[in-house]
Amino acid sequence: MNRLLNTEKFKLPWIIAHRGFRAKYPENTLISFQAALDVGATMIELDVTSSCDGKLVVMHDSTLDRTTNGHGQVNAHSLKELKQLDAGSWFNPVFAGQQVPELEEVLELVNGSALINIEIKYQAYNPCHPSDAIEQRVVELVNRKKAIDMVLISSFHENILEQIASMENAPAIALISRNRAEDSTLGLCKRLNIFSWHPDQQILSQEQVLLMHAEGIKVFPFNVDTPQDFKRVFDMNVDGVISNDPLWAIDWLSHNKAA
Repeated sequence: MNRLLNTEKFKLPWIIAHRGFRAKYPENTLISFQAALDVGATMIELDVTSSCDGKLVVMHDSTLDRTTNGHGQVNAHSLKELKQLDAGSWFNPVFAGQQVPELEEVLELVNGSALINIEIKYQAYNPCHPSDAIEQRVVELVNRKKAIDMVLISSFHENILEQIASMENAPAIALISRNRAEDSTLGLCKRLNIFSWHPDQQILSQEQVLLMHAEGIKVFPFNVDTPQDFKRVFDMNVDGVISNDPLWAIDWLSHNKAA
C-alpha cells in the first residue's frame, strides 16, 4: 500500500502545530487547533486516548490533573464526565470553559483545511488487539470522515504502528523517537513503509536526515521553538518542523527559506 499524504496540496516544508498553538492557547483544545489553522499551520498535531466508555478523546497525559480541573486517570472517566471538565483555565482564566475534545470534533473542525497528525497514546493500547482496539477505532473514524489522505498516525511504539500498517485502508504512519536512528530503526521504518520520522530535534544530525531521505522517509523534528533550533534543523534540509508556536515558525520560514 502506498502510504502517502496529500503532498500536492500541502507543499513542503511543513509547519506542524504541536498540540495546536500550544505556546499561546491551552493544548489539545478546539481553540488551540483553530488558532493554529488561523495562522496557516500545514498540519496540527494532537494526542488521542480513550475514555472508559470507549470514546476517542484528545488528551496528552494519562491523567487529568495537569490540563483540566479534574483528577485521576482519563480512562477511568466517561465521555460525559470528561466533557464537564474545564480544559482551559489551567493555562489562562480567559480560556475557562474549554472542553476536552473528541477526535471526531477535531476532524470536523479541520475539514481538509490542513493535515492532521494523530499520536495514539500508549496507555490506551491493548496488546491483546481486540476488535475495538484504539488503533482500529481511529482508522475506522478517519475512513468514515473520508480523511485518509489528510491524516498521519504517529507513535513512539512499534507495536501500535505494526497494527496500523497491517490494516486495509490505513492512513500514513510515522515513528516518533527520542533516540538517534540506528540500523534497526531504519529497518523498522522500511518494513512498515513509514511516511516520516519524528525525532527530538536535540538528537538530530545531518547524517540522520540523509539516512532517512535516502529511503524516501521524511523528517519532522519536534521541540523546534527557537530561531537557533529552527536554523540548525532547516540547514539539515528537514521536511518541516513540529513547533509549539506555529506563527513564529511560519514567520521565520517566510523570511529565511530563500536565504
